[in-house]
Order: sequence, then C-alpha cells, then structure tokens
Amino acid sequence: MTSHRQKGQVSLDRALSKLGAASRTEARALIADGRVRLNGRVVTDPSLPVIPEGARLTVDGRDVRRDAWRCIVFHKPRGVVTTHRDPEGRETVFDVLGDEGRGLVAVGRLDRASSGLLLLTNDTQLANRLTDPVARVTRRYVVTVRGRVSDDAARAIERGLDLPAPGGRREHLRASSVAIRKASNRETHLIVELTEGRNREVRRLFAAVGHEVTRLHRIAFGPIDLGDLPPGRWREIGKDAFDA
Repeated sequence: MTSHRQKGQVSLDRALSKLGAASRTEARALIADGRVRLNGRVVTDPSLPVIPEGARLTVDGRDVRRDAWRCIVFHKPRGVVTTHRDPEGRETVFDVLGDEGRGLVAVGRLDRASSGLLLLTNDTQLANRLTDPVARVTRRYVVTVRGRVSDDAARAIERGLDLPAPGGRREHLRASSVAIRKASNRETHLIVELTEGRNREVRRLFAAVGHEVTRLHRIAFGPIDLGDLPPGRWREIGKDAFDA
C-alpha cells in the first residue's frame, strides 16, 4: 500500500538529520535502539513520516530542535575519527568539540590518519550542496608520500585511474590538480586538489602509482581556508563565507 505524506513531512531518520541531531545512518541506529521519542512515545520505525518543525522529538530525553544557523571550521587532529560515536572507543571529533558540537554534522569526512580542515554545520542543505559531486567543490590538501613522484605519475593521477572499489566494482578516480612542491628519493611533498572527495581517494590514487601517503592534511574546502587554526581548535563562520 502506498502512503501519502502531507506537505513538509519527511521520514523520521531524515527529520533527525535535518534538525542536526545525527546523520541519517546514525539516526536509524538511535531509532532502532529505542532512544528516540516522538511526542513522548518511543518510535522504532525510521520511515515514520513527521514534520520536523512541528513534532516534539527527543533523543535520550534531550529535546531536538532547530538551533540558530551555525557552521564552524575545525582543525581535526590526526588520530581522531569523524563520527558522533565510535564502536571501538576511539576519540571522535565530537569528543573534542564537546558541547560546541551539539546539533552539528560533519561536511564530508577525514579518515583517522588525516588532519586538517573539517567543516561542521547544522544546515544539512549546505552540507549536501558542498558534498554533492555535481557541485565540484574543490578540496585542497598538503600531501607527503614515500619516494619521488615523477611528472608522469602526477599527470596520470590528473587524467584519472580506474581502481577497485567495494563490492567488486571499479571506479574512476582523479585529482583536478597535482603540484609537486619538493621531491627527493626519500619523499615527495605535493599540493593536491579534488572535486569529489570519494572514500580515501588521495591514498588510493597514490598507491596506484606506487607511493604510500604518509601525511594527508586538508587546508581548504571550497572558499574556506584552514589558515593558522591550531589542531583541536575551531572558529565560527557566517553564511556569507560561502558567497565567494
């Protein structure tokens, strides 16, 4: 039987995401665990239609409501994972942020071994726009790899490589720009720009041309620069920062 939603209704998991309480994947886990209440009643169906602005939603007894618009630039330290909770008990960006991270979602991810600029916001539409591959928003990285990267290898990464992906698939990965800053037989330092930000993309590209990435540090995301922000610190930015 087909259900018809009223105007403004979305699924419960999406409502929690829109309100900045969790990502949709995390929201589904919270719902399945019985930690979400709708108008005082425990609900366990993530597809239940609700109007986010009109429903009283709580997670672990805490009201979920739309806060004033926020976006922060966070300097993610190496060794910290980009998730709300980690099943292995590792430190997360939200552990570092504490109350400052309440209601925020990460715009894309940096893997545990990577550091640098991470945007977090309670505006899920902004997050979706910045991470949509169609938008081709530039991410800029300082990269160090083992060995000397040749010009031919750099150009191959710019042209793109067909690489294995989960599920037996193959996907075409490429960097929009690879600039060699300093090279020796021991290691090479580069500036790499991407416009899609797929899973472990930089590491996979360099591995494919025979180089292990030893440092991956994001210094810009779209018009936002990391600047001299120290590791583990953050700063607020306004909506006009994305007008450039």
